[in-house]
Amino acid sequence: MIRAAIVGLGWWGKTQVEAVQGSDKIKFVAATTRSLSEEAQEFCKQYDMELKESYEAILDDPDIDAVVLVTPNSQHVPQTLAAIKAGKHVFCEKPFSLDGQGAQDAMDAAAEAGLTLGVGYSRRFHPEMVALKEKIDSGDLGTILHIEATMTFPNALYLKPGAWRADTSETPCGGLTPMGVHAIDGMIDMVGEIDEVYAQSFRRAIEVEADDTTSILFRMKDGCSGYLGTMTATGGGFNFQVYGSKGFVKLEGMTHIAGAPSEERRMKLFSNCTFKPVKGPAEVWSAAEFDVVNAALEGFAVAAEGGKPYLISPEEMVHGSAVTEAIVKSAAAHQVVKV
Repeated sequence: MIRAAIVGLGWWGKTQVEAVQGSDKIKFVAATTRSLSEEAQEFCKQYDMELKESYEAILDDPDIDAVVLVTPNSQHVPQTLAAIKAGKHVFCEKPFSLDGQGAQDAMDAAAEAGLTLGVGYSRRFHPEMVALKEKIDSGDLGTILHIEATMTFPNALYLKPGAWRADTSETPCGGLTPMGVHAIDGMIDMVGEIDEVYAQSFRRAIEVEADDTTSILFRMKDGCSGYLGTMTATGGGFNFQVYGSKGFVKLEGMTHIAGAPSEERRMKLFSNCTFKPVKGPAEVWSAAEFDVVNAALEGFAVAAEGGKPYLISPEEMVHGSAVTEAIVKSAAAHQVVKV
């Protein structure tokens, strides 16, 4: 059993805690957050966690095996390096790093210390994503031509000035870091590394000075093309599609909407699924409910205790960060950028 501390008790940090109640692999025993409010105290009391006054107090506690970081993006790498220095395993919310070198430095430090580092690309754990990966690898879709995703939610409509998610240095390119990186990780899983990107990102509807509409073109190293669109000021939705010379698969679902019930955000991210072969009728089915947040945290805990390696490899985590960096550079320069 991994004894973990949650760092950050916003709505998503709370969701992480709720996801592993009753788990025999990981238990949250402590927490810290920027505001040691009465609400935070009540939440910790409800889930039998000690609320500590600082991140340093978490790192100094020898009874804590791992930290789970649900903090602003720019803090991820420094906090990860500090935890590794303190001998703690680290599970970090996505995006792990806004630049490839920072991700590499953290991975190298974890490897040298013999510690496990996991990143919260939880959608990869869903059985439908696993099945799609198997379908691609088996050749059932033929030669892969194109892979694409669209991810939307309305959360930015409610952002207030001063919120860290309204800071473009923390969340560049609108929906890229809260949503789009999930799809990028899925693309890397399905068809391998990304070679180059071209991005455009701008603001259309929200009040804060941040982007709400972002679109990205990809060229994969294996030769196929890709596309990702994110919008943060419309209804919530998720589409992930892979097109091959023998047919295509489309996965539909939802995104994490702030204020939605915890169970919905964790378990109902996938809904309708379609396989349309080149010849013959389409196969259509409904995805089963599956707690992807629980799966990611328990997978991390198993790896930290020396079991099965974490599903997302260190190389893929670093590459995902390098792709994120390239997208931000491309949107700023209005140019194609090599990863």
